[in-house]
Amino acid sequence: MTTGTDGHGRAGAARGFPLAAARGLALALVSLPGAVVCFVTAVVSIGLIPVGVGIVTTPYVLKGVRAFADLRRVLAAEWGGVRIPRAYRPLPKGANPWARTFGMLGDPATWRDLLWLLVDMTAGFVTALLTAALLLYPLEGLAVAAGLWRVLPDPWWYGFVPVSGQATALGAGALALALLAAGHVTAVRVLRAHFLLARTVLAPGGSELAERVRVLTETRRDAVDSSAAELRRIERDLHDGAQARLVAVGLDLGTIEALVEKDPAQARELLARARQSSAEALTELRELVRGIHPPVLAERGLGDAVRALALRLPVTTEVNVSLPGRADAPVESAAYFAVSEVLTNAVKHSGADRIWVDVHHAEGRLRITVTDNGRGGAVAGAGSGLAGVERRLGTFDGVLAVSSPAGGPTLVTVELPCALS
Repeated sequence: MTTGTDGHGRAGAARGFPLAAARGLALALVSLPGAVVCFVTAVVSIGLIPVGVGIVTTPYVLKGVRAFADLRRVLAAEWGGVRIPRAYRPLPKGANPWARTFGMLGDPATWRDLLWLLVDMTAGFVTALLTAALLLYPLEGLAVAAGLWRVLPDPWWYGFVPVSGQATALGAGALALALLAAGHVTAVRVLRAHFLLARTVLAPGGSELAERVRVLTETRRDAVDSSAAELRRIERDLHDGAQARLVAVGLDLGTIEALVEKDPAQARELLARARQSSAEALTELRELVRGIHPPVLAERGLGDAVRALALRLPVTTEVNVSLPGRADAPVESAAYFAVSEVLTNAVKHSGADRIWVDVHHAEGRLRITVTDNGRGGAVAGAGSGLAGVERRLGTFDGVLAVSSPAGGPTLVTVELPCALS
């Protein structure tokens, strides 16, 4: 599993400098072409709405833009420790292309995404490239001081030093060492500044309070609907399963009572059937209880409950847990069932042969990442199982981020604010 680094401390900075430079270079290589392609495609598609073509293409294009933004949200959390909230308005299930297009265009988050693309291809590209330059440019200066100056044009300017001989080359080397020391101190901070810039644009702004009220209203309604659906499921399972079996046991016992004197052999046969029915009813009740709140979760906590989930999967699953305590029971339950749904989706749809689960707590947030090496293409939109997970997490002010490019791998990150006891 890839874990974020904040670069705090001397050892952390020493490790974080080259890592931040590599990540900055990767971001620079993605920011400019990715943002340009997404922005141009979105503008062209929106421009074609009056002729009808954009009605069909715009929802798919904007979904791609959101996936690109979601990837940056995941990287911001993993690489910079910066949480960027995902505040897209849900679309009605089964909406036609017209409703989907104008529903997405009416969402303020869509326009924040498009503005962020402009920022990402300019200031975002510069900050990402600067992180890499803090390491690469000093390496050039050291190479010049080591003798590379002999094959370069005379003079060769390194920064403000004109290199024309060994003495000036050593001056360039001294400047490179100074820049390397500066990069050692600032590279991780510059990379974090890149993600803070993205959060400034992508996060809800002046209407944040209104957006927060809207989200709380929706999550409350979803929580009520989910609770009602769960009660109906429990009632149906009890009625069709354990209750029916217990009724059959009662009838068999009544018959046994009448036959015990007249036909002991048949009474023994019915007694064996009643014993089997009672065992099956008990098994069904245990499964029902496990579906409501698994005993291992209540007794041993989230980490062991997730490990128990992994042991039941037909796919090789590695679980890494780092929790110094336990969260409140409702938060643990929400996290457990979110992981369960994500793992179920990975097994059913990804085609993966290996899954990694990382559970840890940092900065007042429980963070769970599930990675698989499958075919990718997972989305958190309306109609998918992940959309239901996202709604349930919203009840606890949690977020779900999905990065799943075609061809894989898929990375699903779940975050829930909580304190551990």
